[in-house]
Amino acid sequence: MRKQKGNQTIKLMQSHYQRLTDSQWGAIRETLPTHRKRDHSLRVIVDAILWCLRVGNQWRNLPDNFPKWQLVYYYFRKWQTDGTLKRLNWSLNKLERKRVNKPAVPSLFCIDSQSVKVAPFIKEETGVDGNKKINGRKRHVITDTLGLVWGVVVHAANKADGAVAERVVEPMLGYMDRMKKILADAAYEKVFKGWVEENLLGVALEITSNPPGTKEFVPVKWRWVSERAFGLFNFFRRLDKDHEKTTQSAEAWVLWHNCQLILNRIA
Repeated sequence: MRKQKGNQTIKLMQSHYQRLTDSQWGAIRETLPTHRKRDHSLRVIVDAILWCLRVGNQWRNLPDNFPKWQLVYYYFRKWQTDGTLKRLNWSLNKLERKRVNKPAVPSLFCIDSQSVKVAPFIKEETGVDGNKKINGRKRHVITDTLGLVWGVVVHAANKADGAVAERVVEPMLGYMDRMKKILADAAYEKVFKGWVEENLLGVALEITSNPPGTKEFVPVKWRWVSERAFGLFNFFRRLDKDHEKTTQSAEAWVLWHNCQLILNRIA
């Protein structure tokens, strides 16, 4: 995907999978545990994970030019559970914000959810979103004004946005010292607004909605970046629907997707 700006064409996203370049690997290697020798370089492990993200293959169908799928999956799960992936995502978010001359930590955030269908045989944490008529899960994300994902929670689609939103924001407390405002739609006005007032001193929740009487999609200032983030998921086959047995794995793929987008920009 490319965006035209004057006489320049800015590359927003690769049209096909490419292995990590030296500059991309340099941007992430310090966040990964590269201090000891291994039979397989962690660079190759990350390449394999990003291949799965792009192509959407099953773990057991990982190509032979990568390490065994059991090893790649081991690191995928380990980095998700021990916080390495979250640290990597935050590190790249700060790097990208500095690259475009913005403070490393944002002050304005947008929170929203996307209901998606689940793959066959997925039963854990599923439900029906009555508004969207979708039987599956919700990807609940909080982004900055660049559309970078800072937090994600995946849950059953029948759970109300306002009731789950605090789980998305709470892990960020203590790290987002510049947070001043969160933008959301009317679904967050009741339960979540009260939680923000009680737990986030100095942070305001601003409810913004489409103009009255509009049925089609209308870009709402700043909040449209969340919709763009959801749209970009479709370019990565692992995220075209929820293929994961556990919501923890589903959350990990959303963060890897965000990391991949940033790596594409700094290539």
